Amino acid sequence: MSGFRLQDPLWLLMLIPVIAFGWLGIRRQRRAAVLYSSVAILKELPNTLALRVKRLIPWLKIFGLALVVIALARPQHGREEFRVRAEGISIIMCIDRSGSMLAQDFLLDEQRINRLDAVKEVFHEFVTGDGHFNGRPDDLIGLIVFGGFADAVCPQTLDHGALLEVLKSVNVAEPIRDRSGRVINAELLQEEQATAIGDAVALSVDRLKDVESKSKVIILLSDGENNAGAVDPKEAAEAAKNFGVKIYSVGVGSTGMAPFPSIDLFGRPVLRPQPVRLDETTLKMLAETTGGRYFNAQDTETLEQVYAEIDKLEKTKTESRLYTEYRELFQFWMIPGLCCVLMEVLLTTVRFRSLP
Repeated sequence: MSGFRLQDPLWLLMLIPVIAFGWLGIRRQRRAAVLYSSVAILKELPNTLALRVKRLIPWLKIFGLALVVIALARPQHGREEFRVRAEGISIIMCIDRSGSMLAQDFLLDEQRINRLDAVKEVFHEFVTGDGHFNGRPDDLIGLIVFGGFADAVCPQTLDHGALLEVLKSVNVAEPIRDRSGRVINAELLQEEQATAIGDAVALSVDRLKDVESKSKVIILLSDGENNAGAVDPKEAAEAAKNFGVKIYSVGVGSTGMAPFPSIDLFGRPVLRPQPVRLDETTLKMLAETTGGRYFNAQDTETLEQVYAEIDKLEKTKTESRLYTEYRELFQFWMIPGLCCVLMEVLLTTVRFRSLP
């Protein structure tokens, strides 16, 4: 909620001497400087505007000094610190971005899209609550992507807006060509076309093992077989089980032929069938070892079933402390205060100068 505060309120104690000495100074000035036998003639003089202004000049200085004191107390405006307690679970999304994820055998709004885009779209709906989901605002969610290498691209966070911005940047590795058209990253590209499921699961477990949560989940989405990496998927599954992490594995697509984007002899984009192989045995093993479930998703509706199952998981309390930076307002008191003091000095030395 919005709030106003003084960062250094002890400065307000200076208002006491400022007002006290100012008032005593005004009383001292009101004493007669020259004694007359009779002031009857002076009483008949008209009470001009200048005389009325002159009586207010001493108060102008006091008012200016008071504003300066308030400015020294550093008034600030912003949103006050508060805590949010909610129910949530800890999730690591583990998404395959190997070359086979470019197969365009999924439909979204009657439009053909590739497997990776389908996975990203349903994940976005799951987090935000679009479509058939209620949203996961209280879950700590992180993101790991893998091809031939596993990479933690987003740590677990409640800032799902930032998470989804990172998700947009997840793509399958593409060839980089020089001016002559030669692929200059061929070796790296070949490695990224592979699938390191074991490494991805091991990295996900490492991110979840120290999290204090009753429910720790890895959602693994892959359309290939483990053919790269240093960690065996079975060893990674055992590690997940030891740390109380469940794996929900999703086999995207199936074994057989799938349409891939290509360019024909005339430079036109076309779809050509290519063989793909889905290692369901490994994906089922990961799920069964950790007490999770395996799904085979050949369309977006099956992907949605994965997240419907997660909604049934036991939830745990999480606490997040939110802060907002306060905006300094001292200048709105300091500048008028100094102007009042300078104006008092200027008026008393020029137009309203008094003789001793």
